Amino acid sequence: MSKYPLNPNILTDEVDVEPIRAGFGRGLKTAGDKDKNVVALCADLTESVQMHLFREAFPKRFIEVGVAEQNLVTVASGLARAGKIPFTASYAAFSPGRNWEQIKTTAALNDQPVKVVGGHAGLMTGPDGATHQMLEDVALMRVMPNMVVIAPGDSLEAEKATLAIASNGKPSYLRLARDKTPIFSTEKSPFEIGTAYVLREGRDISLFGTGTLTYELLVAAKLLEKSGIDAEVVHVPTIKPLDDETILKSLEKTGRGVTAEEAQIAGGLGSSITELTAEYLPVPIKRLGVNDRYGESGTPREVFEHFGLDGKSLAKKIQTFIKKAPQYKKGY
Repeated sequence: MSKYPLNPNILTDEVDVEPIRAGFGRGLKTAGDKDKNVVALCADLTESVQMHLFREAFPKRFIEVGVAEQNLVTVASGLARAGKIPFTASYAAFSPGRNWEQIKTTAALNDQPVKVVGGHAGLMTGPDGATHQMLEDVALMRVMPNMVVIAPGDSLEAEKATLAIASNGKPSYLRLARDKTPIFSTEKSPFEIGTAYVLREGRDISLFGTGTLTYELLVAAKLLEKSGIDAEVVHVPTIKPLDDETILKSLEKTGRGVTAEEAQIAGGLGSSITELTAEYLPVPIKRLGVNDRYGESGTPREVFEHFGLDGKSLAKKIQTFIKKAPQYKKGY
């Protein structure tokens, strides 16, 4: 039994749902209450990225730069150099999608504590379609030296993650989904940068999820249980730095793993974990996510099902993988 406190209603119709970005908005307001050096900058999307709570509370510490994402992070880097803790927010398609070079040169290269918040990331952007469904951001930010990369699993965790990066003294990327998603954690559930959490213990396979896909893996694990498959579910909210110890410990026990993410599998969480196992543990790993293609327009649920990333579809893919991939045992 996992020691991680889970929402008791998680797999029922009564489970609470809320946009992950709402947790960021609350967390930013709290961070502003705690530290007068916290400032916020937005690129004309204040309410969409939930920065309005901070703006209303601290109008003199809020800067609207307009539709100018490159300027957004450049100004933030200057503020960081002056001792402030700047949070910048836009849609992930534009930040880091449009201003990656400015993030690299002015923030990461100088190791300035600029917080880049990418809203409306992944497939949850739904009807806005491929242009706004940012799927490459994890890969873009993971390869950037000095950058911390976090994809919260629900709104409660997003609130905790916001407070954590406010005080970590590092350039950081926080990935936020748009639509309402189930809240699987609780107020007492832990969050620390660089830590992965075992949500459900198992012996047959390790399922590693990040962001919105962790909940879908919990659904898949429940479905797999009906087929006699005992799946371990590990939530990986921090993609960089990766929790090598927890991941390898789980894989040593189960002998094979699956990763799932609402992003391109090239360069994402799956790539990060397979890079780790290639060095230390030769276990079979199946990467699930978006595979070398762009998004589609539709409701979030329709898009998830189209790409086979809902719990039911994931369970089927995991079953197929288990049939083909033998469990690794020490001594192979």
